[in-house]
Amino acid sequence: MSVDILVRIKRLVLAGRVRFTAKAQSEIDRDDLTRSEVLESIINAQSIAKTIRARSRFRATAGEKLYVIRSLSYSGTLIYTKGKIGPSAEGPVLYVLISSKVATLGD
Repeated sequence: MSVDILVRIKRLVLAGRVRFTAKAQSEIDRDDLTRSEVLESIINAQSIAKTIRARSRFRATAGEKLYVIRSLSYSGTLIYTKGKIGPSAEGPVLYVLISSKVATLGD
């Protein structure tokens, strides 16, 4: 099942159906990454590292699934991303990146 989800996420990325939250963009800027590197790492991913349920009371949907991907960009940087598949005003589905940063041992 997670392979099907990963394929779906990669197709959304390739179709440009991605949105970065302010938090994700802040992490990208802080770690001196580019959006392209983050997207490359998702395309290069071999698996979803883990699936978690959102616990934040500020989330629109309690318990929504978040997908953690740890993978390399084309330049070899290990990048941690966390995102969700959700609805969009422009169409039925969008991959929303909630977190995007250089991976560390604690991720």
